[in-house]
Amino acid sequence: MRVFTPSNQNRLTNVSIVRLKKGGIRFEIACYKNKVKEWRSGVETDIDNVLQIHSVYMNVSKGQMASQEDLSKAFKTDDVEKILLEILKKGELQVGEKERAAESESMSKEIATIVSQKCVNPQTKRPYPVSIIEKSMAELHFSISPNKSAKQQALELIKQLQEKQIIPIARAQMRLRIVLPGKESKKLKEKIGSFIAAIEDEDFSGDVYEILCSVDPGQYPSLVEIVSAETKGRGQVEVQTVQNIADGDENL
Repeated sequence: MRVFTPSNQNRLTNVSIVRLKKGGIRFEIACYKNKVKEWRSGVETDIDNVLQIHSVYMNVSKGQMASQEDLSKAFKTDDVEKILLEILKKGELQVGEKERAAESESMSKEIATIVSQKCVNPQTKRPYPVSIIEKSMAELHFSISPNKSAKQQALELIKQLQEKQIIPIARAQMRLRIVLPGKESKKLKEKIGSFIAAIEDEDFSGDVYEILCSVDPGQYPSLVEIVSAETKGRGQVEVQTVQNIADGDENL
């Protein structure tokens, strides 16, 4: 016996569903697993690799398609591709309870790892083990958000740990060599003084002033900018050691 599926039904399995309620109507699109987050983060740019089918549903699980009338009324357009993009951008990714718990645990571990890598105990100058950061997160009742990056939440966690004084914690510092050429180099040194946490060594030879110092990673971009501007590109800011800081993470 052949079973006929109504024309407005198209069942899909093993999918990630993105849901958006608009105009009082629930709309859903069917995506490949793990691709939605990649698309939203910019890792995936080809929408064909994200969508299983270029159609809008009322209910993906039941295979119930959305009518053109409902789509036009809710989105004020007949362009299905525009509608798909809006749902993909603004819709809520549906995640099962077990998957949500696993993702939250993974995110929590990633946040704790970042903090462990970027911070130290200011008393010992040593980084904390990830397990200590995780314990501190539990004491804080730190809430994990699936909609924020691990780096964003690591910043929030560092701030909360410092405010609540759960553990003594400070950002690991960058060790820099700064070269300031020209007769005005000593005056420039005064300008950048507020960016420097500690001076390890300094030398003035002829018209060149050289400083070996430590700075907070958050000050690094501004320091580079002011040295470049004041010396018209002739000054140098060289990273000697970047304790516990990965490339490209100076702003974290």
